[in-house]
Amino acid sequence: MTQQVEIGRGKTGRRAYSLDEIGLVPSRRTRDPEEVSIAWQIDAYRFELPVVVAPMDSVVSPATAIEIGRLGGLAPLDLEGLWTRYEDPLPLLEECAALDQEAATRRLQEIYAAPIQEELIGRRIEEIRASGVTAAVRLSPQRTVQYHKAVIDAGVDIFVIRGTTVSAEHVSGRAEPLNLKQFIYELDVPVIVGGCATHTAALHLMRTGAAGVLVGFGGGASHTTRNVLGVAVPMATAISDVAAARRDYMDESGGRYVHVIADGGMGTSGDIAKAIACGADAVMVGSPLARAAEAPGHGFHWGSEAHHPDLPRGRRVEFGTVGTLEQILHGPSSVADGSMNLMGALKRTMASTGYSDIKEFQRVEVVVAPIQR
Repeated sequence: MTQQVEIGRGKTGRRAYSLDEIGLVPSRRTRDPEEVSIAWQIDAYRFELPVVVAPMDSVVSPATAIEIGRLGGLAPLDLEGLWTRYEDPLPLLEECAALDQEAATRRLQEIYAAPIQEELIGRRIEEIRASGVTAAVRLSPQRTVQYHKAVIDAGVDIFVIRGTTVSAEHVSGRAEPLNLKQFIYELDVPVIVGGCATHTAALHLMRTGAAGVLVGFGGGASHTTRNVLGVAVPMATAISDVAAARRDYMDESGGRYVHVIADGGMGTSGDIAKAIACGADAVMVGSPLARAAEAPGHGFHWGSEAHHPDLPRGRRVEFGTVGTLEQILHGPSSVADGSMNLMGALKRTMASTGYSDIKEFQRVEVVVAPIQR
């Protein structure tokens, strides 16, 4: 039964839970972590890790996209970032990392004001494809109509349409909105779309034909959406609601499965495990991999919201460096805070609670637990 809390005489709200507020319950059975599979598959593409890297310049370059693919994950390149605005963005990425905190937002806006060069879109995709890994890219809903042909012509494998909030029914009197259902129907590649945070919004996105839906907004480490717009839904509740929409859509569609990808607010291996326990098939993370030695942000992390020309809703955050991409994903770990060997920890969590694969682990018992610091 839905728990409504009285906020005041004129307003009630449903009690929602963050990942910090839940815990996983061991079952009667345990397993050897080496016998646990954390692989998942979307459309024809199988990945050994349930990790999609957030398409942010501080984390994903063509080189890191290739390395993440080699390690078993997926890393979409942001086609509205520096790699499609500049022939060689490496000096600018170094500058972004060296900026004084007070001047960071204004300078980021200036750097990202350069126009997107369409020929660079094809070149970056071809560079990733040539390595043999799955090539994925991201565009915002606002830019998808303009640039999608260049993306498809370059032979992309997976198309990500990602914004702070993406709906199947965007209303605008200024421009013709993106018709997601028609757009996805006309493409020959799987499309991942989001974010969303409610059962209703997710169901509408699933009906567009999307292969995957991103869950969450305003919860990432570099976002200030909650402060600027007041928009935020705790992730444990959001993931669970969207997973319920997936189940309902399967019944409605006669068995079509849409993947749920938790997006944002997961900084540790424990967060990743709890997101999957709530119903996610995979997670989209940025900050844990911004700490990698290979990360283009040199220990700093920022997203497209940080340089919005009119209303920035993000900040550049310093995380420092803890190890290589391989160490962060596969270990070994030299710290005890859940920021390294993310996948080894996930396997151990699944083994400790008695589950052998991702779909089984989504059935694990959870409890509401007080936040412990």
